[in-house]
Amino acid sequence: MGFPSKEQIAPTGSTTKAPAVQKEGFWFHLRRDLKKNPYIYLLLLPVIAYYLIFMYQPMYGAQIAFKQYSPGKGIWQSSWVGFQHFTNFFNSYYFIRLLRNTLLLNVYNLAFGFPAPIILALLINEVKNSMFKRTVQTVTYLPHFISIVVICGIIVDFSSKDGLINTILAGFGVHSIPFLTEPSWFRTIYISSGIWQEIGWGSIIYLSALASIDPQLYEACMVDGAGRFKQLWHVTLPGIVPTIIIMFILRMGRMMNVGADKVLLLYNPVTYETADVISTFVYRKGMLESNFSYSTAVGLFNSVINFSLLIGMNRLSRKFSETSLW
Repeated sequence: MGFPSKEQIAPTGSTTKAPAVQKEGFWFHLRRDLKKNPYIYLLLLPVIAYYLIFMYQPMYGAQIAFKQYSPGKGIWQSSWVGFQHFTNFFNSYYFIRLLRNTLLLNVYNLAFGFPAPIILALLINEVKNSMFKRTVQTVTYLPHFISIVVICGIIVDFSSKDGLINTILAGFGVHSIPFLTEPSWFRTIYISSGIWQEIGWGSIIYLSALASIDPQLYEACMVDGAGRFKQLWHVTLPGIVPTIIIMFILRMGRMMNVGADKVLLLYNPVTYETADVISTFVYRKGMLESNFSYSTAVGLFNSVINFSLLIGMNRLSRKFSETSLW
């Protein structure tokens, strides 16, 4: 067994410096991961380009909400008017009607449309016959892939005076109802057709969450004597609660959004009282009347409200539960 030489023995009182530890921050890990998985990041480039071009780049044009925009002068040369367009919108006759219709459609959709995919997923999960389960899933998924123009065409044909719905009602002695020219029927038609079209597609994410629940939890419940309903209440529902919360937060972030395409295809001046929403108003002002600054101000107001609702709901969820978007 050898002894260390004098050169290997540190002199008394001397201190040896520890090797410098390299700081491993975000950029260090990103560079290392880029070298390790270059092709995965290459696949990510089209997604990044999409959001930069179609989501972030148009934000530059939001400043015309504070200007009297003229296409001939351009954005920079147009005169600055501040909050004039916002004030005109808030003081207009249409403001209360647009806000009421937009909120009511979203509240009804939240009350009836949001639970529908959850209920369907729970029902499908309880089915034991695999063939019947696949058939139900296929039938409920199909409407999602039908064009909104075709969907609205079906609604118009079925709800006309001589359409299928009125023909069935006539068999029960009920007089025909002009559904699409009655303001009181618009919200019912809009919400019910939306549920029919999206219930199957929306249930996919909840079925995925149900598939991730540990089967041993069900076995433990059965050992304790729990029936199907108690298993549903104490195992199934708690297992998908985080997914429900996340989807609810995302839904609240679209609380002021109503798709203009479907409303435009179904409404008419007779039903403006209940059918006219912020998105259709922006379309009429911007595209038909070429009032770009005013329509941008209305759209910006809508986006700010949605963003505030998303932030507020996420904070509430983080405060009262362990689930949140960030």
